[in-house]
Amino acid sequence: MPKHKFIISIDQGTTSSRAILFDLKGRPKFVSQMEFKQYFPKDGWVEHDPEEIWSSTKKVLKDVIAKSKKLNGKVLTIGITNQRETTILWDKHTGKAVYNAIVWQDRRSSEYCKKLIKQKKETIIYNKTGLLIDAYFSATKIKWIIDNVPKARELIKKKRLLFGTVDSFLLWRLTNGADHATDATNASRTMLFNISTNEWDDQILKILKIPREILPIVKDCSADFGHTDPSLTGVSYPITGIVGDQQSASIGQCCFETGSLKSTYGTGAFVLLNTGRKKVYSKNRLLTTIGYRIKGQTTYALEGSIFIAGAGVQWLRDKIKFIKKASDTEKIIKSLKSNNGIYLVPAFTGLGAPYWAVNARGILSGLTRDTGPKEIVRATVESVAYQTHDLFEAMKNDGLKPKIIKVDGGMVKNNWFSQFLSDVVDIKVLRPKVDETTALGAAFMAGLQIGVYKSLEDISNNWQVDRSFIPKMKSNERKKLINGWDKAIRKTLS
Repeated sequence: MPKHKFIISIDQGTTSSRAILFDLKGRPKFVSQMEFKQYFPKDGWVEHDPEEIWSSTKKVLKDVIAKSKKLNGKVLTIGITNQRETTILWDKHTGKAVYNAIVWQDRRSSEYCKKLIKQKKETIIYNKTGLLIDAYFSATKIKWIIDNVPKARELIKKKRLLFGTVDSFLLWRLTNGADHATDATNASRTMLFNISTNEWDDQILKILKIPREILPIVKDCSADFGHTDPSLTGVSYPITGIVGDQQSASIGQCCFETGSLKSTYGTGAFVLLNTGRKKVYSKNRLLTTIGYRIKGQTTYALEGSIFIAGAGVQWLRDKIKFIKKASDTEKIIKSLKSNNGIYLVPAFTGLGAPYWAVNARGILSGLTRDTGPKEIVRATVESVAYQTHDLFEAMKNDGLKPKIIKVDGGMVKNNWFSQFLSDVVDIKVLRPKVDETTALGAAFMAGLQIGVYKSLEDISNNWQVDRSFIPKMKSNERKKLINGWDKAIRKTLS
């Protein structure tokens, strides 16, 4: 008889696929992770090979299933969380993608977005989807594939083309083509989903000439999504939770009360503020999105997206070769007394909220003869706190002032960064005991569906704080740093 009970969470991210084995208290017992290749065919284009996404996911999932057996445990269910907006179109007969996955960071459809804005479509789309017209979202990526890949058009004629965000593609593969579905959070990031009616929007589909029949069924975050095919996983496991990664981190952080906020520092950085049953439309270019949908009830959120956070640290490691591993940054930064007036604006793929400057590119300012790798490392890490400050200013201007930030993601393991963040935004920062919050959210949703957790309150009982960071910086010092950042941003935008 198995002694332990587990939930598996598949966390398919931008740079790696991971699977995590959680016990029923939400504690990670085993993690398997596999990085995969990033493709940059042209300036501003970012792609993944769907077969690499699949093979890496399959490998980590099998690792975790094997580990659960070694631990004399039983896997009750599987949850999936994923990089959002990334777009895959495939043949429903063969399961093969017609083109590489176009990643959320990809900017190739920017010109088409400008055309839509010129045609005065922004108000319609914003009111229905809560999103600004931008190449970031799935809709214009789908449009690009249909317009540029002959195979896609051929399959549409044969009624054989399917679209999915990564969760949907993985679900299709895991169930051996039995289920073509997604959840409300992922659907809300496509720019095709009406967040008021909770349905695909026919008017937007018509504007973009995207056929409705290629789209997946949209379910709650906690729902019956089908079962894994035993040929893949040995035993057939239920899949009962799907949530887009940022919403999943918010659930993993137990941000269930209106006004609660989390900020995740992964490849990009994403701030999500729970606005309850009310959709708050920002006057400051933040996005209105679905936070989660459970038992048909939608909870909304306001979101700010920073495109480059941990990706800046990756750039320091892989391209500039100033560090060997991400954790080196803390020691380097601590060896300096200040940033010496050096600012890096990491607009490597444009700037996200609240600027939405597609064509902006990175800028390093304040260089002198004294500037060396250490200053640039510090400026890269500092930039993430400044960008967060800009998002919070936008929220403040929308009349929303968070009192506490719950943080997660790889960057917050750096204590210096967590303290600096608290100093710059002038708000208390809480780091949780379990830092795998993105994967944890999907595990919670999967467990809720099968009755492991009785309610959101029940889930909340599992959240514990690891460390608090309280603002210590003098206000004149804060002002000086932010002024320096504002100047650098103005240079970038000009």
